[in-house]
Amino acid sequence: MATRTFLFLLGSSRADGNTGTLARLAAEQLPAGTEQRWLDLRDLPLPDFEDRRHADGHTAPTGHAATLLEATLAATDVVVASPLYWYAVSTSTKRYLDHWSGWLETPGVDFQRRMAGKTLWGVTALADADPAAAEPLAGTLRNSARYLGMRWGGVLLGNGSKPGDVLSDTGATARAKTFFS
Repeated sequence: MATRTFLFLLGSSRADGNTGTLARLAAEQLPAGTEQRWLDLRDLPLPDFEDRRHADGHTAPTGHAATLLEATLAATDVVVASPLYWYAVSTSTKRYLDHWSGWLETPGVDFQRRMAGKTLWGVTALADADPAAAEPLAGTLRNSARYLGMRWGGVLLGNGSKPGDVLSDTGATARAKTFFS
């Protein structure tokens, strides 16, 4: 089996939230030695995405965008860990995904070809008791994976509002133990 490299992108607006806790619990189950890179989008703020396809085009990203592009391309598995905010991914996560549009158009990056075959995963905590409330978030990620020719690994859902609540969701903690297998 080829070596896998996991990129965990934390999209919560708070430190130590339920989504990050659930993602870490799932990551603990990865085989020993599996490379993991954790990036908190709060520490790597991106500007609003500006679509330049029909103007002067997109140029190579710099700063935090360059860091995120490099990390995204280096991973075999991209894990978007975003809490469910208003039935969708968080603002920082959406902004990151919006920048994929620019990377698709950036000369020399070959983003779509290089993303094809990777696996995209989602991890989210939601306060709603009905897991169907997370379907818009899951759909965003699933459709993004499909568009780029990526495999869809699925979404790990946990329930919780206050930090630490997700650990009381025994179904989620059980699913976390086999999520990446």
